[in-house]
Order: sequence, then C-alpha cells, then structure tokens
Amino acid sequence: MSSLAVRKAAPAAGTTPGTAQGPPLRRRIAFVPTLTLLLGALYCLLPVAWVLIAATKSGRELFSTFTFLPGSGFTQNVKDLNAYRDGIYWTWMGNSALYAGLGALLSTAVSALSGYALAIYRFRGRETVFGVLMAGVLMPPVILAIPQYLLLAKADLTDSYASVLLPLILSPYGVYLARIYSSAAVPGDVVEAGRMDGASEWRIFTRIALPMMVPGLVTVFLFQFVAVWNNFLLPYIMLSDDEKFPITLGLFTLLEQGSNTPALYTLVITGALLAIVPLIALFLVIQRFWSLDLLSGAVKS
Repeated sequence: MSSLAVRKAAPAAGTTPGTAQGPPLRRRIAFVPTLTLLLGALYCLLPVAWVLIAATKSGRELFSTFTFLPGSGFTQNVKDLNAYRDGIYWTWMGNSALYAGLGALLSTAVSALSGYALAIYRFRGRETVFGVLMAGVLMPPVILAIPQYLLLAKADLTDSYASVLLPLILSPYGVYLARIYSSAAVPGDVVEAGRMDGASEWRIFTRIALPMMVPGLVTVFLFQFVAVWNNFLLPYIMLSDDEKFPITLGLFTLLEQGSNTPALYTLVITGALLAIVPLIALFLVIQRFWSLDLLSGAVKS
C-alpha cells in the first residue's frame, strides 16, 4: 500500500507553502473592464457635476473661483431666471413637455400598431417594409430635417406646434422595438384562439396583445420622450416665434445673447440644471412601472 501513496507536490519556487496560488494575470485582465466602466462613468458624470456646481455660483463667482468649488448664488439665479422676460423659461419648459409628452404618446401608439402588424400578420412586402424602416433607423435626422421643412412649408404649417409634433409621430426605431417585442411577447396561439372565439382583430390587439406589450411600449415611450425633449435641430429649423421654443432652443438663444451680456450665462447654466429634473423624475417613475410590469409578466407566464 505504501507504493500507492501519493506524494505531495513541492511548492513552486518563490511561493509560500500552504497559501492559495491564484492566477494574477487573469485578475489583472478582469480589472480592465472595471476600470473602463469607471472611466466611462466619470466621463459622463463630470459635465453633470460641473453644471450642478456652476448653477450655485453668481456671475462674479462663475469666472473667478475654482471650477468645482460651490458658490452662494443658486437662489438668486433661480429668481433671476423666473424674472427673465416674465418667466419665459417656464413657457419653454411647458412647450418641451407638450412636444415630448404628446409626441412620445403618439409615437408609441403608432409604433405599437405598426410593430404588432409587422410581427403578427403575414403579407406580401412585409420584409420590404421592415427593411425600409431599418434604413430609417440608420438615417441621420439632419438629412431629413430640410425635406420635412419643405413639406410642411408647402402645407403652411411651419412656425407652429404641429411642425414639431408631426415629424416625431413616426419613429423607425420605436417600430423596430415594438416589432421585436411583439414577436417575443405575443404568442401566435393566443391570437389564433381569440380569432376562433370570434373576437375582431382590433379587440384582439387592444384586449389581448396590448397588455402583453406594455413593458416594451414603456421603453419606446421613454426613449422617444428623451429624444424629443433633447431635440434641437428640428425646432431650430421649424420655429421662429420664441414663445413656441422648447427648452433646448430657448437656452440656445440665451447662450447666444450671453456673448454680449455675460450675466445671462448663469441663467443658462441654472436653466440647464432645472431642465434635467423632469427627465430624472420621469425615468425614476417609469423604471419602477417598467420593473413591476416585467415582474408581473414573469409571474403570469
């Protein structure tokens, strides 16, 4: 039996007996993604931190103190922003809420109908239509802005709320997401069962398919709302009346005037900070709603 005894391997040179020898190279490689994510987070959050701190500074402190040293003028900046042209800043905020809210709702509705139809129905040219939509996803908005302006100018709709809302209703990316989610969330057997029970196609969509698509449509709404809220080029081309400007275009006009009136820089920075608040609030609310829908869908399945 002694010949079957297994000898313990001698410890490697330069190591301490009895200690675990992990692969140091693998640990170093695993550290690289973490470092990359930290650098990316720092790159994204640094401008937000700058805006947050700069909004607390008065006009004198903005150009004379250290960049990341908080100031004492936030309250006065908010008061000046409220008083500027009788509170036109809040008119711009209301316009952005109208464009983003109504535009995102209409775009989500169109995306839901289109995506469901492309996912469930089989018809000639379906893949061609989907291919055209995919081309629209890859198309830069700047290419479409001028043709859209010319079309709406022919219809005498420029410089109106409709000139900003109408081009936003159809979102190729929203239709793409709705189709992908419909294919995964709406079983064909359920649709066929509804037809066998005598339900109309509209009733099947509204009563059966739409509740299953809600988590995906919430995502479409969130993406579209953020895209419209941050949109600058389309309102810049379509609108000339500053009473109809969204917040992005309104702050841009303030920034242009700041070259001649440096005191307006503090209003621009404070306005930019306040413009982020609705997006953060919407994301927090929708994220909770989205998580609950995903959880309930998993439990029901």
